[in-house]
Amino acid sequence: MITLHHLDQSRSFRILWALEELGLDYEIKFYHRQPNLSAPNELKLIHPLGKAPILTDAEQTIAESAVILEYLLQHYDTQRQFKPQQASAQQAYQYWMHYAEGSLMPLLVMQLVITNVPQHVPWLVRPMAQKITAGVKAGFIQPRLKDHIAYLEDYLGKHDYFAGDFSFADIQMGFPLQALQSRTGHHYPQIAAYLARVEQRPAFQRAREREQQLMQI
Repeated sequence: MITLHHLDQSRSFRILWALEELGLDYEIKFYHRQPNLSAPNELKLIHPLGKAPILTDAEQTIAESAVILEYLLQHYDTQRQFKPQQASAQQAYQYWMHYAEGSLMPLLVMQLVITNVPQHVPWLVRPMAQKITAGVKAGFIQPRLKDHIAYLEDYLGKHDYFAGDFSFADIQMGFPLQALQSRTGHHYPQIAAYLARVEQRPAFQRAREREQQLMQI
């Protein structure tokens, strides 16, 4: 039996979505974040790093979103629906699968960490911490994010999906694009239209509904 070890508000939603796209039978072990928003220690019993997502399948324990998605493709996408077969689209597929975590997410994580720094220092030095973090965001993070946003807006203005037809590259890219919208507080028309498009997929809606039910437990 496939088991998804799923942490709320995390990248593991990607795998929940993929499992629904494939129509597989699976079970979920759901983990709530701790008050400091870190993952609970129970996840380290499944994988030493204790990070979600983690997928177990028979004797296999698999971590990292892209690796899990590739595993599911190789073993369960028997009709080859979710990875392009044409060479040009395959190149785009590989690019976006790596871009999501290699280029875009590091900036978003850095912004989140920098934003939270002033809340975790003594009040006496908080004003100085706020000035420093504001400088880092304005001088380093925001200019680079601006370039990525322009790049993504241009690409999505010309393509309905990231690699030809809908593929697991879209599942991989969905999480950072949702984070980009929410963490910057801005509306990007092409990104927003793309997210609205993929979120209309029945599998996405089933995955979101299942996650919401789990969060109420």
